[in-house]
Amino acid sequence: MKVITYQRYGSPDVLEITEQPRPTPGDDELLIRVRATTVSSADWRMRSLEIPRGFGLLGRLAIGIRGPRKSVLGSELAGDVEAVGRAVTSFKVGDQVFAFTGAGLGCHAEYKCLPANGAVALMPSNLSFEQAAALSFGGATMLDYFRRGKLRSGERVLVNGASGTVGSAAVQLARHFGAHVTGVCSAANLELVRSIGADEVIDYTQSDFTQSKMPFDVIVDTVGNAPFARSGPALCRGGRLLLILASLPELLKAPWHTLTSGKTVIAGPAAERPEYVRQLGELAAAGRFTPVIDRCYPFENMVDAHRYVDRGHKRGSVVITLGSSGA
Repeated sequence: MKVITYQRYGSPDVLEITEQPRPTPGDDELLIRVRATTVSSADWRMRSLEIPRGFGLLGRLAIGIRGPRKSVLGSELAGDVEAVGRAVTSFKVGDQVFAFTGAGLGCHAEYKCLPANGAVALMPSNLSFEQAAALSFGGATMLDYFRRGKLRSGERVLVNGASGTVGSAAVQLARHFGAHVTGVCSAANLELVRSIGADEVIDYTQSDFTQSKMPFDVIVDTVGNAPFARSGPALCRGGRLLLILASLPELLKAPWHTLTSGKTVIAGPAAERPEYVRQLGELAAAGRFTPVIDRCYPFENMVDAHRYVDRGHKRGSVVITLGSSGA
């Protein structure tokens, strides 16, 4: 099978197509023929080692000192079940599924084996493979952060970076949970953010959300430019700042801000729970969450897809297609 691998950190040119044996599922595993996957901001960071301030050494310790420990990127996929292990009863050959491997990566390949009881679910019939592949990265991140932030119906939520993968998921999920949502993005993306459920939108080149007359109950920062020093004054008493992208100093200061300010700062990696994938599938099937897709690239053009993601201006997800990907 064809696999996209990288053996050293650097530009998209470090990626190459290689041939590897097709994996064989274990007793409790599925073999999935991948029809679509994504290139996320996490893939970009792991490939390039462009990671938040302060995490340089920790990043190399986690990912690999001299080179990547895991040579195949990609944390999301959608495809067909090609084979099942003998102990699997919850899926059958021919099922269309989507999955989230998270830190396990490995989705930039033609085939992938995954535990049947893991973060894999039947694909909603109203989604294409491309859409299903893009459900989990932003969606699971925001389900976890909203759980940790105890989001309640009727609260005022601001999403900084509302047009990206995580930001567009935050807008839709906050709206689903009954919040009043304000999205912050560029002028080019105002209509997009309105179309996915934002009640109000702010063009960051024209207005500073921290000057809002009404404080927010929850601020979601997906960009990394709204730490507590900036966002804290825009939060109401008891408000929560969700730092999806935080530097190491901000992460270390979060407990202190929470202890002394009357407001809560939540940061750190999102938990990866199989139930998040199943919940996202149910929401998508009900029409309450639809991933935003910027553009699609064929598998052979993975380098071009990474180059596009490297620019830092994608709207929603960048999807990679393999073979016939229409649902």
